[in-house]
Amino acid sequence: MNKNLHGLVDEMHPAKQEWCSSMFRITTEKKRGKVVLTVEGRLAGQGVSTFEQCWRELRAASPEEKFSVNLCGVSFIDAAGRALLKEVHREGGRLVAEGCLNQAIVNEIVGHQGKEKDKNESERKEASKDRSKGPHIFFYVALFSLLLTAGLSEAQSPAGGIPQGNPPRETLKLTLDQAVATALKQNTTAAIAVLTAAQSEQDRRVALSALLPQADLGVTGEWHRVNILAQFGGERIFPGFPAHVGPYSIFSVGPSVNAPIFDLTLLRRYQASRNAGNASKAESLSTREQVILLVVSQYIGTLRSIADVQASQSRVDLAQALYDQAADLQKEGVGTGIDTLRANVELQNEKQRLIEAQASRQTSVFGLSRLLNLDPRQEIELADSLSFFDTPQPDVEASINEGLAARQEWKALQEQIRGAENQKKAATALRLPSVHFTGNWAELGTTPSSVIPTYTYSGTVSVPLFTGGRIRAETVRADLDIQKFHQQEADLRNQIALEVKTALINLDSARNEVRVANLGVQLSKEEVDQARDRFNAGVANNIEVIQAQDSLSRANDNQIAALYRFNQARADYARAIGQMEKVYAK
Repeated sequence: MNKNLHGLVDEMHPAKQEWCSSMFRITTEKKRGKVVLTVEGRLAGQGVSTFEQCWRELRAASPEEKFSVNLCGVSFIDAAGRALLKEVHREGGRLVAEGCLNQAIVNEIVGHQGKEKDKNESERKEASKDRSKGPHIFFYVALFSLLLTAGLSEAQSPAGGIPQGNPPRETLKLTLDQAVATALKQNTTAAIAVLTAAQSEQDRRVALSALLPQADLGVTGEWHRVNILAQFGGERIFPGFPAHVGPYSIFSVGPSVNAPIFDLTLLRRYQASRNAGNASKAESLSTREQVILLVVSQYIGTLRSIADVQASQSRVDLAQALYDQAADLQKEGVGTGIDTLRANVELQNEKQRLIEAQASRQTSVFGLSRLLNLDPRQEIELADSLSFFDTPQPDVEASINEGLAARQEWKALQEQIRGAENQKKAATALRLPSVHFTGNWAELGTTPSSVIPTYTYSGTVSVPLFTGGRIRAETVRADLDIQKFHQQEADLRNQIALEVKTALINLDSARNEVRVANLGVQLSKEEVDQARDRFNAGVANNIEVIQAQDSLSRANDNQIAALYRFNQARADYARAIGQMEKVYAK
């Protein structure tokens, strides 16, 4: 058997080799690049030992060979045979069987070992996950700590740092200065104005780059094949001269430089872009002043609504006291039912006014929160109140001059005029010659190993002769822009003067209104007191009391309106002379 088996493995020919014994036979042959062992008989007892010896010798003789075990002729397989077949399958042998019993045994062997393999692979993956779980857990713990720290820091920040997940709990108290500062940081319109100014600055840098030298580094690989006949009209110059040249390669690497020496057009365009940048900055500052005016006006309006609520509440309290007084007098038999009814009607009217004032106050607070770009759930409370500062009346002419000197709109328009003038100069400069320098230095050769230094330097003088009317059209267009800006300048001058005069008139009027309104409130309170005394003494009915109440209501409304108009006139005057940020953004 040993000789036959070794002969099969060593010679590798397709002839069959057989080994026979009683009730058992093994035939070996090579088919399609693998050794096939055909087993016949009972794989039990001595047959198991014989098959094991045959398998060991074949594996030792040719460990790289593929083996297949054909069990179609096996009639019985005992436990030892099954164990041997498991080992054969584990070592790479392919088991082939027919019949229900043998197929079931082979499927059991193949399936069991496949499950063990999958189990081992699963255990290996689980071990790998366990090894990597530690760093992942550490990463998530660190990330959660960072997010928690950032959330706590954001929750402790002022007005703008309100977390979006949970509604804020504490009420935010704002003075007028704090409201203005918050709006300058968070208002969307102010932020967009700053971004627009930043874009204009980048446009200026782009225009400046056209005046500076430009350098490039190039690496080029080319392959050429030239048709000589096509270059010379399709005829051969000399007999036997080739019809084409190539293919041949060209390799180059090196820097190139391009710089304007004299180009007045580029200089004027840069100056125009610089004027545009300055105008954009001035417009950004003007937008800031406008935002401050809106915030101040809304803050003052909210203070007026709060004062209306307070005044309405005091009038409700007074009406309730007068109603109680009329009811007591009626119970004592001194007063009449009509007096009590009249007092009750007045009480209900005052309660209705209180409800309206409270709704107006809430609406004003919401509007202020929107201007400040706060969290909609953030409750705010105003820390200031309407006040009166008796200041001297400013001079009209001095205020107009101050407005023309400080208003950012005026400065922006002046920069736009200068920019249009530079654009006109740039269009005119297109008629002048321009001088440019270009240079190229490169390592040139057919291959990277055969390159030699080469260079090309040139200076160019360009003189426009005919441009199809483009220069004339650009000059006229720039001149029309200048005229348009001058029209806007005259209009803006009149607008600033009108705003200054209007603000001064309103300021003087509101100042006088405050004085008159204060006196009216004082007199109305005295009227109410006297009417209550007369009604309590039985000298008159409560018609006089109701009339005195109405007079006090009008006097309170006049006082609140006068204080509001005075503070609004101060803000309008500061805006008219360009001092909003200086006065209110402290």
